[in-house]
Amino acid sequence: MFSLTAAAADQIQLAARQSDAMALALRVAARRESDGSVEFGMGFDEPREGDMPLQMQGVDVLIGAPSQPLLANILLDFVEIEPGEFGFVFMPQPADAPRAGGCGSGKSAGKTGGGCGSCGGGSC
Repeated sequence: MFSLTAAAADQIQLAARQSDAMALALRVAARRESDGSVEFGMGFDEPREGDMPLQMQGVDVLIGAPSQPLLANILLDFVEIEPGEFGFVFMPQPADAPRAGGCGSGKSAGKTGGGCGSCGGGSC
């Protein structure tokens, strides 16, 4: 099951307030690239048919049906990537790992960039 850390939730809530998106949920998406890697994205959006709604750490999350298998056992965190540089990372978690209760996009290597909105509107 997809999960996010408290640090990620705090940053998502801050981004929602700053972009006047408090009434929207965070859509998290994933797609497999032709080279086999998985690209992740997220943005604020409204629910659609087939979405899996989740509520964790005070954040409403939506995951569309095509992304659900790719996001199973993924943890979204907000970390210091390099000294003074913070960002979101998507990390695979073992199926039996405890769950923590994500804005950016990136390859499955874990590093992400950008802010909320990279997959809004269903582009992922």
